[in-house]
Formats: sequence, C-alpha cells, structure tokens
Amino acid sequence: MQPISTPPEVSIVVPIYNEVDNLPDLVTRIEAAMRSQPLSFELIAVDDGSRDGSGKLLLELARTRPWLRPVLLARNYGQSSGLQAGFDRVRGRYVVTLDADLQNEPDDIPLLLNRLETDPDVDMVSGWRKDRQDAALSRKLPSKIANRLISQATGVQLHDYGCALKAYRRHIIDRIHLYGELHRFIPSLARDAGARITEVPVRHHARTRGVSKYGIDRTFRVILDLILMVFLMRYRQRPLHAFGGVGLWLATPGFLILAWLFLLKLFGHDIGGRPLLIVGVMLVLMGITFVAAGLIGELLTRIYYESGGGQQYYVNEPETSSETGANSPADAQHIPPTQAAHGQGERPPGTPV
Repeated sequence: MQPISTPPEVSIVVPIYNEVDNLPDLVTRIEAAMRSQPLSFELIAVDDGSRDGSGKLLLELARTRPWLRPVLLARNYGQSSGLQAGFDRVRGRYVVTLDADLQNEPDDIPLLLNRLETDPDVDMVSGWRKDRQDAALSRKLPSKIANRLISQATGVQLHDYGCALKAYRRHIIDRIHLYGELHRFIPSLARDAGARITEVPVRHHARTRGVSKYGIDRTFRVILDLILMVFLMRYRQRPLHAFGGVGLWLATPGFLILAWLFLLKLFGHDIGGRPLLIVGVMLVLMGITFVAAGLIGELLTRIYYESGGGQQYYVNEPETSSETGANSPADAQHIPPTQAAHGQGERPPGTPV
C-alpha cells in the first residue's frame, strides 16, 4: 500500500485501549460520517498498548482503507501520550479527536467541521454532552464538579471539559504538547496557545460494549493536574512571582516576630524558651527557601527560552497555503522533531509504528 500523496483536509485522531469490540463499527461510522461532507480525511487510530487484539484488528481494517492509519504504541502510555502520538502525525488543516468507545457520535463530526469552515473567528470547537447518558452518578457528579472547578481556575468557560469530541485548526494542535494526563486540559492549553474557543452541543450514547477506563479516583488526579495547569498558565514565564510571593508572605511575619523578640531582649526579657522564637526562625527560613526556589526557576526559564527550547509568544498569521491544504512537502509530511532528527518520514497507511 502506497503513502497518500495529497494531504487530507481533516485528520481524525482516536486513541484506543482495549476496544476490539467497538473498532469495526467505529471505523464504519466514521467513514459514513466523513463521506457525507466534502472534505477529504484520514483516520489516525492510535492503539495504546491494547491487550485484546485491537492493534491486530486495526491493521486488518487498514488493508482495504487507505485513509486509515494505525499507530501501534509499544506499551500502554496513557491517553495523553496516545493523543500526542496522533497529533505528531496529523496532516490535515483541521484536526478532530474522539473516543473509541462509541459514546461520542461520529455523525457529529461534520457539525464541528462546519463551524470551523464557516466561522473564521473560531479555532477550536469543543463538544458539550448536554444530555449525558452515563447511568452512574459516580461519573456525572465528579464531572460536573470538575468542569466548574477547571473553568473557574483556568478562565476557560466550558460546560464539558471531558468530552473527547473536539475539532481544531491545525496550527493550534502544532502549538500544544501533551504529557502526563493533560488531555483533560486541552481547551486550557489551546487557549494558552491563542485559540478562540466555542462549544456546541453534541450527542452522547451509553456504552454498550467494552469496559469504562474511568473511576472515582480520577477526581483526585484532576485536582493535582489542575494545580499544575494553573501554575503553567500563570507563572510559567515568571516563576519568581509564584515562589517568591509565597516566600515573602512567609518571611514577612517571621521578620516581624524576630524584630519584636529582639526588642524584648534589649529590655532584658528572656526569649530563649519562647515558642514564638522557633516560629519566627522557621517562617524566615521557609520564606528564604521559597525565594531561592523562585530565583532558580527564573534562571532555568531564561536558559530554556534563550536556548530556543520554547515559544514565548505566538503570532496569528493570515491563512497560507499550508492552512488551505496546499502544503509544502515538509508541511505535508509534518515529521515530528524526534523523527526528523533520525531521518524518519511518514510511514505508509496500515504500517505499525
């Protein structure tokens, strides 16, 4: 099977983990949905180390479908890594994501794409499962709490952060990088990269095959990841303001306490056995430690940006040929930096990675 010479207009990325029962129906329904609209497409199906034969089935399905591109990861890395593996290989000017469990409705993909096509002021369309079909309260209630908490903390107001069905302009995907479990915060990362975001209601179905990969313990991980996201969005380029601010709040009362005890000592009072002395010393030491951590963070930030390790800002350029599908050869291949360094290009569809 030969590589597709003309880059598709839409790249659909689906991370997969132990969904062998859903794959045939998923591929068929995505094809039917995309054939109903004029844009060409590819489906990048990323098997995240499944143990139920999902990867083998993907290769079989790809033999007769040149638009299906399986990516087989060496082991289970998690949903964020699965999505990033797909993002590294997209070639379309639009990128769509959805889950493989068929709770998302593939027929809603043209709805999201149409919004991007007709509204130049929108860079990302996020699905909103307005009528969720999850029966378990243990999924609905934590999800509502998490959505409100994330919206308030990040400033990106969405009803449904957890909906996997989303559509993006390609340049937004090129600007964000996922690791850990940051897939839950893609809208926040996209906004940080300059995306203009809107939300549209989409359909949602109850799971009929396979087993859910989510549990109540996810709530605690979301809180920890949210702390990371708030820090990255507000203090990534100025860590001294974060650590130094905490340090000053700690050190200031510590210095005042020590100054008060010093005055008492001058007037002949014994301060050696006072617990307040220990409190003052500890506050000052903790404050100095936080300020020092902030200074080290500033040095690391300067090294990171001055060595070309990251972008300090993004510029909204007028749409060029790469945005309209007439990509240059380098853009068409969209070789990830790690592959480019080793001379690796795109693999033919149906070839495991």
